[in-house]
Amino acid sequence: MNVSICGAECSQCPHRSACGGCAETSGRPFGRECILAACCRGKGGDSCGQCGGVCSLKAPLLAEFNHLGIPDLPEITDLNALPGSFINLSYTLPNGQTVHLLEDDKIYLGNQLEQAGRDRCYGLAADEDILLVCSYGEGGTDPEIIVYKKRGN
Repeated sequence: MNVSICGAECSQCPHRSACGGCAETSGRPFGRECILAACCRGKGGDSCGQCGGVCSLKAPLLAEFNHLGIPDLPEITDLNALPGSFINLSYTLPNGQTVHLLEDDKIYLGNQLEQAGRDRCYGLAADEDILLVCSYGEGGTDPEIIVYKKRGN
C-alpha cells in the first residue's frame, strides 16, 4: 500500500507512475510541491493525522466554493487531490483563442458534481491562489468557464 504524506491511498491512481509517488518524492509529485503534503508537513508530522478529519487547507476552500452563489451548484462537502494534467481542460475564449488555466504538473484540490437535470458536470479546482468552476459534458467535452478568480489569501 502506497500511502501519501496527507494520508491518501494513492496506489490505485492511474497517474501513480508519472507522479513518482508522494512519499518517494518527499511530497513533490510531478516534481512540484503538493499543497496537501506542504500543509501536513507544516503541522510537524509526516502525515495529516493532526487535522482531526478536516484538513485545515480544505475547510476555507469548501467555504469559498459554497459562497460563490452559483444557483444550481450543490453544496461542496469534499475536495480531492487531483493532478493538473487530469483536469486541465482546454477552453475557447470569445475571441477564438484556446487557453489552459491550470498547470499539468501541479496538484489541485477539486471535485466533480453532476448538474441537476443536465448531461453536464461541474468541475471544481483550487490551489493557494485560484478558484475555478467550470461546466463540461461527458469526458470533459465542451468546457465552459463559470468562475475563475484569484483567491484573497
